[in-house]
Amino acid sequence: MITDTLAERGIKGIPIDKASKHVAEKGTGKAAEMSESPQTDKWEKPQPIPDGLLPVHSLPKSLLPEALSDWLDDIAERLQVPLEFPATASIVGLASVIGNSVCIRPKRHDDWTVTPNLWGAIIGRPGSMKSPAITEALKPLYRLVKQAEAEHEKACADWRFTKEKAEVTKSALREKMKAAAKKKLPLEEFRSEISAEDPKEPHERRYIVNDSTVEKFGELLNQNPNGLLIFRDELVGWLRALDDEQRAKDRAFFLEAWNGNGSYIYDRIGRGTLKINCVTTSIFGGIQPSKLEVYLRGALDYGDDDDGLMQRFQLLVYPDMPKDWENVDRWPETAAKNRAYALYKALSEIQASSIGAESNDEGHLFLRFSDDAQDFFNEWFIELNRDLRSGQFEHPAIEAHFAKYKSLMPSLALIFHLSGLATGRDSSRVDLKSAEMAAGWCGFLMSHAKRIYALGMTGAAMHAKTLAKHIQAGDLKTRFTARDVYWRGWAGLSSAKAVERPIEILESLKWIQAIELKTGGRPTTEYLINPNVIEVKL
Repeated sequence: MITDTLAERGIKGIPIDKASKHVAEKGTGKAAEMSESPQTDKWEKPQPIPDGLLPVHSLPKSLLPEALSDWLDDIAERLQVPLEFPATASIVGLASVIGNSVCIRPKRHDDWTVTPNLWGAIIGRPGSMKSPAITEALKPLYRLVKQAEAEHEKACADWRFTKEKAEVTKSALREKMKAAAKKKLPLEEFRSEISAEDPKEPHERRYIVNDSTVEKFGELLNQNPNGLLIFRDELVGWLRALDDEQRAKDRAFFLEAWNGNGSYIYDRIGRGTLKINCVTTSIFGGIQPSKLEVYLRGALDYGDDDDGLMQRFQLLVYPDMPKDWENVDRWPETAAKNRAYALYKALSEIQASSIGAESNDEGHLFLRFSDDAQDFFNEWFIELNRDLRSGQFEHPAIEAHFAKYKSLMPSLALIFHLSGLATGRDSSRVDLKSAEMAAGWCGFLMSHAKRIYALGMTGAAMHAKTLAKHIQAGDLKTRFTARDVYWRGWAGLSSAKAVERPIEILESLKWIQAIELKTGGRPTTEYLINPNVIEVKL
């Protein structure tokens, strides 16, 4: 089977013992009220807290394109981060450069066409060096940006001269026309020259967009029909912005933009009609686990956020951080960095004649698999679809996520194949090696997707463990309230809502016991700490 269920990994629901609450009258001295320091033998043995993180596969260097592997490995070693951080950013960067210039038809005869634009993110705690890793991995792309800026500046200087020349020429023609008119001579001879279009202002080739309205983004897509990369250092902010009811149409736009090969029409009073011919969009950024956990709950609870937006982020990784750390202070591997840049440059200028691509009726270019790669893809595709229909997945959202691997695998295979062509490999068909690398990535990404979605379903267990550590450290009195927890602002425990489930988990595991105090008004709940918790190993 392609994947295991979450239950097989040991993530199960944690029962909540609601019957453990006791009622006491504040200040009455009744026997139901427990003392500040309860006797040890009065308590049940506290249970260990299950770990909320599933195990994940690490990314082997063998799954990286040859032109990138040494460079990405060098980044990971210098920054002391998992290889997954720079590698995922780089693959999405390559996808954005290729855009819709070349697509793939994964079946031997069918016209099903996949555009290799990708959405992804790396997940890590604050201070895990996510941002520096992404910055390093996207440097070849930013180098293309700088070159495009320089070319645009020169083109604008040429355009200003050409525009001025055209205006002077038309002014002189008008004077000639006036003179001819005074002499009552025919003016038709001036028609073609006076009707000539003014030179159009050049558009800068863009590769990256950080923040824009959807309407402006549409204009940029029309100016850059190959596609664009939306990069946000903190991606949850972008996702949260789309949750706003006033931006429902923006959310709908991006849901459609994921396919990469459709068009979109905006009709707005004041702005008129904006037709976006091709909405090819790649997206990448970083996410903190605590913020993603909150966001995932909406996608997993069948609410308004459960519309498939999160499932479109196929290159999601949440790797384990290296246990050891060393101070690496050396120059980047220049030769490896230059090879990476040469690959980005080559893919940004890819020509149909150089790769032997076919074209459809609209002139869009595509490749197919070689015979052996086609057989490999067919086997992989059949197995994935059988798994999807077997009902083995814990949640429909996870099933929907893996269903989108149908296009992910051929997209990655095309990217890896084109990366090989750019460095000298000769083939007009996506080869077996590229298909096997893509399947390897899918298996690797599946393990990370399980960890990430489990975070949304069982992340409270992680925060319960955080609270337990503070309890063992003596950061709370033996009698405390929920407010005593969240006002301290501990990670994942910084609001009244956030502490509810972790407290319930600790109560069910006999770490604490709830007392409901009736004060004549609204009851207050306090929690007593089991004095035996110090014996539990976390």
